[in-house]
Amino acid sequence: MENLTLVIMAAGLGSRYGGLKQIDAVGENGEIIIDYSIFDAIKAGFNKLVFIITKDLDKAFREVIGDRIAKYVDVEYAYQELNGLPSGYSVPDGRTKPWGTGHAIISAADKIDGPFAVINADDFYGRETFTTLANYLSQTDNSKKEIWDFCMAGFILKNTVTENGHVARGICTVDENGYLKDIVERTKIMYRNDKICYTEDEETWHELDSDSIVSMNCWGFTKEFLPEIKEMFPKFLDENMGNLKAEFYLPTAVDTLLKAGKCSVKVLKTHDKWFGVTYRQDKPVVEAAIREMTAAGKYPKKLWN
Repeated sequence: MENLTLVIMAAGLGSRYGGLKQIDAVGENGEIIIDYSIFDAIKAGFNKLVFIITKDLDKAFREVIGDRIAKYVDVEYAYQELNGLPSGYSVPDGRTKPWGTGHAIISAADKIDGPFAVINADDFYGRETFTTLANYLSQTDNSKKEIWDFCMAGFILKNTVTENGHVARGICTVDENGYLKDIVERTKIMYRNDKICYTEDEETWHELDSDSIVSMNCWGFTKEFLPEIKEMFPKFLDENMGNLKAEFYLPTAVDTLLKAGKCSVKVLKTHDKWFGVTYRQDKPVVEAAIREMTAAGKYPKKLWN
């Protein structure tokens, strides 16, 4: 039987938190957000983890989380590095920004041997999300299909926005049968005058429907996705080498396949509320939510014995 793999994009943790050792605990026994995602994923049936990190964070990451989790589930590591480019390409002078979430998946491709889900390391997704993804992926076989069947967890926008700053989300259009029609990455979404708005130029703001379905980079794929995204990356590089901040986004890759008629994406709606520590001010909110869920019996007081 193929592994059901959870791919965790964690290469950006060090820069966001000032070093992995400074990641704040949100649980009573020092648990961080990744602990809860992994706990829920194992309960849902995932039996392998692939952490995507940078090589300079390897030692700290293993100390903070990796070695502890390896006692409960198979763990592998993939390294997303700035110079991890296809043959014939080199990092342009002045480029310091990572190549994005699509590049992260390419970095992990040789560690994935079956159906897999993808999540961000610093987002709390909830038990329902992982159970739904696992159930869908375990029933999906794309080996003989011309149009591949993928999935994503569809969150409600108002459940995914922080009061403390801006966030990036993929705004989705979903058809009457629950399939993704279109996804557009919006990199700056925030509350303005009690409304949820986005901007592309820091000047003009556009209101969003608070009940919009959004992607939280929580996807379900089969391995047929991997050669396709690898093939897209050189084209992205050709078109964006002069833009030192351009990123190859995973939602953009999915949207490209959708528009080419190569895949369908079932939107698995979840009512779980997102929590994350995008900003330091988010931490008390996350801590309170974890305490509440623990008191309600959703999680044991100590996740790992």
